[in-house]
Amino acid sequence: MRQAIAIFVAVALAAFPCTAGTEGMRERLENCGSVLEEVLNVPEDIPQQLLDKAECVIVIPSVLKFAFTVGGSYGRGAMSCRSGGHFTGPWGAPTMIALEGGSLGFQIGGQATDFVILVMNPRGAAAILKNKVKLGAEASAAAGPKGRDAEAETDITLRAEMLTYSRARGLFAGISLEGSTLRPDNRANEYVYGRKVSATAITREGAVAMPAAAQKLVSVLDKRSPRNSSDPNSLR
Repeated sequence: MRQAIAIFVAVALAAFPCTAGTEGMRERLENCGSVLEEVLNVPEDIPQQLLDKAECVIVIPSVLKFAFTVGGSYGRGAMSCRSGGHFTGPWGAPTMIALEGGSLGFQIGGQATDFVILVMNPRGAAAILKNKVKLGAEASAAAGPKGRDAEAETDITLRAEMLTYSRARGLFAGISLEGSTLRPDNRANEYVYGRKVSATAITREGAVAMPAAAQKLVSVLDKRSPRNSSDPNSLR
């Protein structure tokens, strides 16, 4: 039974990019903008001082957590980074991103969760753009503090390369995603941009024009955090 379930899940996840296609990926990108806008409008949201220090922002809407004998999660979203050599320019065209994770435990059921991840320094951004990165091992990650008046300058947030947040059933909170992996979704990028293009070329080299589906996501970021307040010469 366990083997049958595992095979079913693997086949379903592998087939997802094919069934979604171009329109599905564009809808996902549009949904990223809606989710981010909603999250930033809740009373106890991501502290402004942290958003202003982020080099990149990842939004992954409706991650499905499935759990039979072995639990796991899988979702697709997008990452937009500030332009310029030191991440000090306007927010740029997004690369599509995949989140994958697993956890042991006897659970039955599923729950859809939205994730927002702040990438706090160039090392974190480079790690994701280069290849698949495991949070907590290859890139430090911490549950992000929340609330406009929250004390953001803690040892954890100063050291973390990524701060992670979740929203499920109307509840918004910082959450640990250690053990999960993030990677560029190159196939989804091909659907969105109409050709093969790397995540680095999209976000750091300006190799593509801003797709219409990304307008809301980028406009929300430009409006809510137009300037990077972190020191570009600091490695933090």
